[in-house]
Amino acid sequence: MVAGQTTDPELVEIVHAEPGYAAAVLTRLRDLALAWDTPEGLRPLSGISDALIGGRDAGVSGIRPRTATPRAPEEIAAAIAGLPEGARKLLDHVVDEGGTAKSGSARIGLAPEDAETPAELLIALRLLVPGGSLLPGLLVVPGEVGLALRGGRTTTEPVDVVPAVASAERPSRLTLSAAAGAATDVVRRTELLLEWWGHRPAAALRTTGLGVRELRATAAHLQVSESEAALVIEVASEAGLLGTRADADGNQVWVPTTEFDRWRELPTAERWARLAQAWLTSPRLPSLVGERGPDQKPWNALTPELSAAGMPEAKAMALAALADLPEGHGLAAGTGLPSLVTRLAWERPRRPRTRPDLVAWAVAEAAVLGITGAETLAPYAAPLLAGADPAPALAELLPPPVDHVLVQADLTAVAPGPLEPDLARQLQQVADVESHGAATVYRFTPDSVRRALDAGWTAAELHAFVLAASRTPIPQPLSYLIDDVVRSFGRLRVGVASSFVRSEDEAALAALENHPKAAGLGLQRIAPTVLVSTVPIDVLLPRLRELGAAPVVEGPDGVVRVGAAEALRARSPRTREATDAARAAARQSAQVVAAVQTLREGDEAARNRPASASLPGGGVLSALRDAIERRGTVLIGFTDNQGVVAERAILPLTVEGGQLTARDADADADDLDAERRYAVHRINRVVPTGT
Repeated sequence: MVAGQTTDPELVEIVHAEPGYAAAVLTRLRDLALAWDTPEGLRPLSGISDALIGGRDAGVSGIRPRTATPRAPEEIAAAIAGLPEGARKLLDHVVDEGGTAKSGSARIGLAPEDAETPAELLIALRLLVPGGSLLPGLLVVPGEVGLALRGGRTTTEPVDVVPAVASAERPSRLTLSAAAGAATDVVRRTELLLEWWGHRPAAALRTTGLGVRELRATAAHLQVSESEAALVIEVASEAGLLGTRADADGNQVWVPTTEFDRWRELPTAERWARLAQAWLTSPRLPSLVGERGPDQKPWNALTPELSAAGMPEAKAMALAALADLPEGHGLAAGTGLPSLVTRLAWERPRRPRTRPDLVAWAVAEAAVLGITGAETLAPYAAPLLAGADPAPALAELLPPPVDHVLVQADLTAVAPGPLEPDLARQLQQVADVESHGAATVYRFTPDSVRRALDAGWTAAELHAFVLAASRTPIPQPLSYLIDDVVRSFGRLRVGVASSFVRSEDEAALAALENHPKAAGLGLQRIAPTVLVSTVPIDVLLPRLRELGAAPVVEGPDGVVRVGAAEALRARSPRTREATDAARAAARQSAQVVAAVQTLREGDEAARNRPASASLPGGGVLSALRDAIERRGTVLIGFTDNQGVVAERAILPLTVEGGQLTARDADADADDLDAERRYAVHRINRVVPTGT
């Protein structure tokens, strides 16, 4: 873009890279049809200049294109060498800031000896030139001047040197221990979360997200930070284990899906592989949960807008860079992450400014999921990056599941390893998890035993379970604990009643309770003179009257309420056009007439439109863009603002917003009034002149 129409040797010379590297890149650009050969030289595809915006952070050199008739490099070098210190600093500053500057009060058209300020001297020496109608009020550093300031190169630093990722050696035992431990923890927390939400669904927001209060409760239940809880929730959702449904009141809640039941029956390694694969391809941003968005509102977990299209690529590239490190090496403390961001910026310079955050989040989340350990890629993560199944490699590192616990006299049970899934679920029903790790500790409490009884366990089943699961004798305090809780269980009973029927006539109540048509009322006698019903009072009253009874309503204070009820009314709605057939038909007819009239006017305009160009197979726009790319002059036929048809030889510069900016072909190079604008729709002919 800087060189314009050029040749391979010239590009190899001005690009700061090894000649072989630059030649290979040119071949790649041709293969991608981003650059192509013309009789005038190699040039980029149309539209490339519009896409290459930004500065050096976006992979752009910061040098503007060369002029159509650049001066000799020796002349420019001599002008730069003779600049005073102030003018040279100003020129360097303008080039570093993108090659444009405001003209301010600087005068234009002076001789070098008449210049009074550094800006006027640069303008007089043509090191700064007016931007013209393309950049009104701005001064521009021509591309040939920017190249001269950088020693004839487009960049000051080589572009073919791959930035190194700062790394440090890590013991393999530490890496495997940290990674495998994190992998088993995330599987356990996911199962614990979904088991909990299966019995206590989490309320969903109207945006289908998860509220802050629900997230805090989940973090406390999982005994992790809110950011880690958000990660577990998001990954479970991406893996298809979490979804929404309506509860009994019609409100949306988050609950496990049917896939969760199949997932939890799999071995630990396969369950982890399912989660890791879902995370790797997910565009979600759980690390952003809790932060405030542009509207100063916090981001919620599971919100649909909490995603970025570049997140999967950031994950894949970050993990691939870690995989390229020497064996046993991970990111260095302090300098590792910044160097990784620099490396990925070199590989993909056109990515958005959020790339450093995406890379940092990807590295942090990979550590929580067990894909990395001690900032080093785990060995079993290599198949994951290659698209293969990582479960077999992880299974070799995990200890085999155990089928027993060691019950102790202090009412605790120690699991000497990862428990089998069925045993772990049963043990979590009758005991509370006290600590996690290589040996999980469970504690039996009155609340945990009562929880098992609520789930349907009997005293005999509890005693049999702890006896079968323990390799040690059952201590007497645990047996006493179970028996004590069982004795007090069920002394109080709670039921549901929406209304009641009271009468001093016990025989009338007995007849009503045993009436064959009263079965659907849910009647139950709780006292000789009281019946309760599961149906509300507004349903119970008419049903009792249908059965031949004559009930009356009793208030909370025991007083009988009789009297005419006030009729309910709603406000009459206003008449809408949708309910007014005549008005709706009239509006539809008017719309049809307007549409037909618009179509006919368009057809008439198309028939009267003049020929758009004189080139076969092309139009005005394509002919003008071709002339801009070739930097050639054309003869245009156009209609001016007074309706006069004229012709003019021009050098097209840009086409933007329906306007053509061009210079008169026969104007002098320093003529500031030679640039003109033409409305593209007024141009009816474009003829190349061959110059």
